[in-house]
Amino acid sequence: MSLTPRDREATAEHGRHGGGRRRKGPDGDGKRRRRRVLRWAAIVLAVVILGTAGAGCLYYQHLNANIKKDALNLGDAKDRAAESKANAAGQTPLNILLIGSDARDSKENQKLGGAKDTFNTAPRADVQMLLHVSADRTNMSVVSMPRDTLVDIPKCTDPGNGKVYGALTSAITNDSLGRGGPGCTVATWEKLTGIHIDHFMMIDFAGVVSMADAIGGVPVCVDANVYSRSSDGHGSGLRLKEGTTYVKGIQALQWLRTRYGFEDNTDIARAKAQHQYMNAMVRQLRENATLGNPNELRKLAETATKALTVDTGLGTVAKLYDLSKELRKVPTKRITMTTMPWQYSTTNSGRVVPKPGDAAKLFRLVREDIALDGKGKKKSAGTEAPSDPAAADDKIAVQVRNGTRSGTQPAVTGRARTIAQLLVGKGFTEAVADATTVLSEQKTVLRYPGADLEGDAQRVAKSLGIPLSSVQKSTAVSGVTLVVGADWRSGTTYTAPADDDSTPASAQVINGSDKKQCMHVNPDYTW
Repeated sequence: MSLTPRDREATAEHGRHGGGRRRKGPDGDGKRRRRRVLRWAAIVLAVVILGTAGAGCLYYQHLNANIKKDALNLGDAKDRAAESKANAAGQTPLNILLIGSDARDSKENQKLGGAKDTFNTAPRADVQMLLHVSADRTNMSVVSMPRDTLVDIPKCTDPGNGKVYGALTSAITNDSLGRGGPGCTVATWEKLTGIHIDHFMMIDFAGVVSMADAIGGVPVCVDANVYSRSSDGHGSGLRLKEGTTYVKGIQALQWLRTRYGFEDNTDIARAKAQHQYMNAMVRQLRENATLGNPNELRKLAETATKALTVDTGLGTVAKLYDLSKELRKVPTKRITMTTMPWQYSTTNSGRVVPKPGDAAKLFRLVREDIALDGKGKKKSAGTEAPSDPAAADDKIAVQVRNGTRSGTQPAVTGRARTIAQLLVGKGFTEAVADATTVLSEQKTVLRYPGADLEGDAQRVAKSLGIPLSSVQKSTAVSGVTLVVGADWRSGTTYTAPADDDSTPASAQVINGSDKKQCMHVNPDYTW
């Protein structure tokens, strides 16, 4: 079927813009109210890489009707992360949040997910992966977040009934989906990372099974026979022989939900298994010549569109096709899978929190469009001026905070006052020190809450010799805020440290072209 002029126009326009539950140990407690099951939202990545490209001309309107749509961001406009800036060539990166839902809102999902007592309750975002495509389309990075991560969830408004969900602090990240829809999960990621998200894609239990069936299976590897079932009944039921097996259907779902049986029986090991699955699926779709058959593509397109929920900006086959063309520009060897650096919470047993320093660094690399495989160079950002020019120096209110405390050194007493006085001497007479707050900040940073103060923040940075890369939008501040970091513990002249743009080792990097990936089986779950 040919596209209408309106559809072609939409396609061209799109192309221009480029409950938490506690983690259980191996013994389990046998009394959980809900069985936790991880879905594979990232399957959708592989779908749009190849499937929709061939499906777009088959039966366009029918496929469009299959796709479910929801609002992109349910948070307040003031909480949105700043849009990604174009590089020197005018190209902008793409950030897509991939979500796996544990919804039990149909008989099929209930059968696959189990836990009869949770039928038709609020879904949870058990799989969350941020897919970043570089501005020049030479590389792709994927950052997954453990489902038990404690984060701040912003206020979200359900677009269907207008219900307002108040902001939460230190809440389980997968709770965000049940607070109005996937747009609240998007808002939560933007608040945590400062990364502007352009689109989301979501898939549920049934979608995982149907997608695996449609492509004929995905090759996965284990280093020993594995049976994911404990003596007290916990586990996904996955049973595989040592070596490589092509999994599909329910067996694919079992692989993606397996925690008991891989490495240390944690969600972190499960995320690693999911990365292996995703990499294998991408390679399978790109290399499998049988998918060049129109009937195979038709089947895949039908399955994919029925499995998807996307934001309204991706709600047609034409727009998915445009996205697929962008994704296919990235070679498999330049796809990098990572896990957000984390550590166990000291206040909430069994939960994890972003690892100080490493998590922020990983988010910065993505924000600044720096390849996580270490093979690319940082792309120079455009010289776009702030939307609101800076006020006169003596009219710019600046709050200065002491962030000189580090893991090895205490905070420098009076440091905020010293730098506030330095600013006053430079003509910023509204600068004041905040003596009540002592922070730990590796690098000196200037934060501002909204676009109306971006120019002011840049002006303060320039006066102190602080690079513009250290000027960040943040909803955690109410005005221009200078945090004097551990890199400026003395003196009145700031010397910016050389950026370390290497990916933290704690991010557990996996390359998309690595065909030797094999999951280590926990000895207690072999047969």
